[in-house]
Amino acid sequence: MLSFKKMDAYRIFLIYGFMMDFCLTVIWTLATLYLIREVGLDPLQLVLVGTALEISAFTFEIPTGVIADVYSRRLSVILGACILGIGFMIVGLTASFGVILLSQVIAGLGYTFISGAGTAWLADEIGEEAAGKAYIRSSQVGQIAGLLAIIVSVALASITLALPIIIGSGLLILTAFFLALFMPEDGFTPAPKEERETWGAMQRTFTDGIKAVRGRPVLVTLLIIGVIYGAYTEGFDRLWQFHVLNNFTLPFIGDVSEEVWFGVIGIIGSLIGMVFTEFTRRRVETSNSRSLARALFIINALLITSAAIFALAQSFAFAMIAFWMIGPLRGLNGPLQSAWINQGLDPKVRATVNSMNAQSDAIGQMAGGPGIGLIGRIFGVRVALVLGAVILSPVLLLYGRRLGGEEALLEEAAVIDIEAAV
Repeated sequence: MLSFKKMDAYRIFLIYGFMMDFCLTVIWTLATLYLIREVGLDPLQLVLVGTALEISAFTFEIPTGVIADVYSRRLSVILGACILGIGFMIVGLTASFGVILLSQVIAGLGYTFISGAGTAWLADEIGEEAAGKAYIRSSQVGQIAGLLAIIVSVALASITLALPIIIGSGLLILTAFFLALFMPEDGFTPAPKEERETWGAMQRTFTDGIKAVRGRPVLVTLLIIGVIYGAYTEGFDRLWQFHVLNNFTLPFIGDVSEEVWFGVIGIIGSLIGMVFTEFTRRRVETSNSRSLARALFIINALLITSAAIFALAQSFAFAMIAFWMIGPLRGLNGPLQSAWINQGLDPKVRATVNSMNAQSDAIGQMAGGPGIGLIGRIFGVRVALVLGAVILSPVLLLYGRRLGGEEALLEEAAVIDIEAAV
């Protein structure tokens, strides 16, 4: 039987981050254009594709997070990458709206295996403080991957719009095989064998996760923010390309196709994102919750402003300037939120709590997405995108509370003993 030497956890996390961002960017750069031009979806149908994915994520997020805590986070990540690849492969192989909805249920299951396990695995392997810095470094690596992926996606789409989806999906499956061979797991202690294959172990882990959230007010706040953020992102992600195609005339520069234009838009956004991320890495102390709250407040204030300008802009140039702010600002939210959520968490419930955070995002997308899509169909995409910016606005109040006078008391309460609570 072949034996492969496991690689360093930090290096694996960066490779994993690179490949996931590369594959998903290859898939998503022109996926909406494919759904509009080849499948013929309208604004509501575009959002319903995302809603199918989020319903799946909502259904499976906690069970898969608990599995990662009870059995193996490494296994959870591997399964997630493989299932995700299968789900998106189906999208590229069919032009049926119904089949595409089913494929997103499969893809949603894949996302749930990854969402809580990847960050929890790294924190176990290299420690919380080092992991906080690694999340941002991985984000930078992912931006480089995304930049390369946009070029690859446009090149493949010049052959056929479905090809980037098919190739990106195949690479996700190959990534799963790579992780199976080289990904270590030395810092994780699985549940005792006598407790495996029982719902009791999963139920206890989930209950401990609930207690961890209830014992830390900041986690409750972050979960509420996750719901709001999900309601905003679902509409924007599904409708921004529709907005550009239907409300603006793409500048004429020689024989430049729609695919190339969206590729150029993505490349410029990625380059700006790299600058934003490096600045944040140097200026934000990821082990300090007050520093994280301040950074997230500023980031989201700029994000809301940019989202409103993008929706209301009458010229292509102003719309693009706003758009090139939105992507990089959103890219900073994820790693900073992950660093904050994982501070002081009991390793036994880390993946479960991270899954709860991902599930809160899914709740927001399910609750807000279809309504925004329906408004886009009836009143136009501009109105739908403005509504998205309004929906996001309350996060400023929530981040502002974390910067209030009670912050010191909240930080003292943040690190609790789960076993004592039991």
